[in-house]
Amino acid sequence: MKPSSILPRWATRTFHVLLLVATCELTGCLSRPSLNKQTFTFSAPPLSTTNITIGDRVLGTRNLQIARPFDGRSLVYRTGEFSYERDPYAEFLDSPAEGLIAPVCGWLRRNGDFSAVVEAGSALKPDTQVEISVSQLFGDFRQTKHPSAILTIRFVFFDAPNGVPGKVILQQEYSRSIPLSAPTAAALMEGWNQALTEILAEVSSDFRRSETRRQVR
Repeated sequence: MKPSSILPRWATRTFHVLLLVATCELTGCLSRPSLNKQTFTFSAPPLSTTNITIGDRVLGTRNLQIARPFDGRSLVYRTGEFSYERDPYAEFLDSPAEGLIAPVCGWLRRNGDFSAVVEAGSALKPDTQVEISVSQLFGDFRQTKHPSAILTIRFVFFDAPNGVPGKVILQQEYSRSIPLSAPTAAALMEGWNQALTEILAEVSSDFRRSETRRQVR
């Protein structure tokens, strides 16, 4: 075979190999596989007592708001004194406000402080209303060896005899910092659920104390 006929075929094969390598580099064939996205949601907090006395109030939930920058679906990590990051591979199943309102209302229905908990538009008219706002919802990863879940919620309960908020029954902010077993999204979600359980138990205790003081007067 003549050299003049070998060279073009060799050059053609080399060109095809180089083209394939370049294409793979551009499309990520030679890079590590992309991470799978994780999805999380808040769980319903367990009740700590079985001796429940049902109250006679009907509670209406006015709203649940979450402050920016924690109101998005991506989990947020604090990485410095003034720096935060969103995790592109870990997010809430719904918005965090939608994810929180269901377990909070479910717990309030079951804990015995109210005869019923209703949402806006219910035929059952509430005589008590609550506003809930979350000011902090992030993982504190500034110290990777000592990560923690941060959750701060404010509850405002109103008397609402005609469905209109009136006198404040209880107005209090609750905050928890839960140590995590690891600086991961899964551990952070566990920490938030533990924080929510502790906060709701304290809310119930404070509400009952406020009701006792009101009845004594």
